[in-house]
Amino acid sequence: MVPEQGRVVLCIAGKEKGSFYVVTGSEAGFVFLADGKHRTLDKPKRKNIRHIRLTDTVWDIAGLTDRMLRRQLCEYTQGGN
Repeated sequence: MVPEQGRVVLCIAGKEKGSFYVVTGSEAGFVFLADGKHRTLDKPKRKNIRHIRLTDTVWDIAGLTDRMLRRQLCEYTQGGN
């Protein structure tokens, strides 16, 4: 299953293991992820779909800035999800 744009995901492999990201796009077996700090919306990380876990959360990322994305992810991770 290809995650849709705005889906919050957990990385389960690689240097990003244990970190939450937001899907900004996808292509043939890969997704593009951003966290607003290390990976901005302008330069998302390309990651294999097999190396992420989907969450139930989907955000509307239209008009979202890197600063707003960092705040949302911070609140999401501290909320216990």
